[in-house]
Amino acid sequence: MVLIGSGLLHALVWALAGGPWEGPVTWRKPILFGVSGGLTALSLGWAWSKLPWRRGDAWLAAATAWALAVEVGLIDLQRWRGVASHFNRGTPLDSFLYDLMGGLILGVTLVVVDLTIRFLLRPVGLTADMLLAARAGLVLLAVSCLLGIWISVHGDLRVASGLPPETVGAAGVAKFPHGVAIHAVQWLPLVAWAARLGGLGDALRLRLVAAAAAGTTLVLGYSIVQTLAGRGRFDATPTAAALLVVGAACVAVPTLVAFGAALRGWARGDVAPAPPG
Repeated sequence: MVLIGSGLLHALVWALAGGPWEGPVTWRKPILFGVSGGLTALSLGWAWSKLPWRRGDAWLAAATAWALAVEVGLIDLQRWRGVASHFNRGTPLDSFLYDLMGGLILGVTLVVVDLTIRFLLRPVGLTADMLLAARAGLVLLAVSCLLGIWISVHGDLRVASGLPPETVGAAGVAKFPHGVAIHAVQWLPLVAWAARLGGLGDALRLRLVAAAAAGTTLVLGYSIVQTLAGRGRFDATPTAAALLVVGAACVAVPTLVAFGAALRGWARGDVAPAPPG
């Protein structure tokens, strides 16, 4: 919650101070990394709570939380210093801080991969729809983290060649795939939760989550295709555009059905109870 609060505080600073949203030195990074890091920390804690406890988990969970907090803190520090937080090797200090952030995120990525494997292989006390939502969300989070590492390596190589680090080819946006599915670990369980609150049956809830997970995967695939082809986010070929439309529909329709059912349940006063745990 501290990280989310940090992101919201910097949103207020941006609203008062103004300035551009895009660029290497803006308030965008403290805002987005704060909120995103906080949501990720909460989701990882929730996932950990559903697994059989393993020796060393308490230390690993604390280390992960601190890694996210320090990384966001360093991004905030660089913005307040008025310098870029990423791909900045202008001074020994800037280079050290950038490498430190990379090491912290590499550690968090290893933890995410470990949690994902445990969720896929171990018995977890969740309903079938929530279990699918958690597993799919963790897999997509792991993929997003790995894409983030690729962005760093790719960007460093581009900088070393005198090229801008943010692009791939002519107009591909390197960070596009990384951001597309990183929060599936929040919204897929929310779809399952809303469908449960709306009193939808087990089979329907499972189909809704499966469709939303498939749609998210399709949108992620679209973003990867666009980026590697060196095209902008929405400079799509007809085939790629069809992939995006199908993927977006597969996310939007289950979300509308689940939350529509929940809202109707609230209006009638007969919202279904949450499952145990």
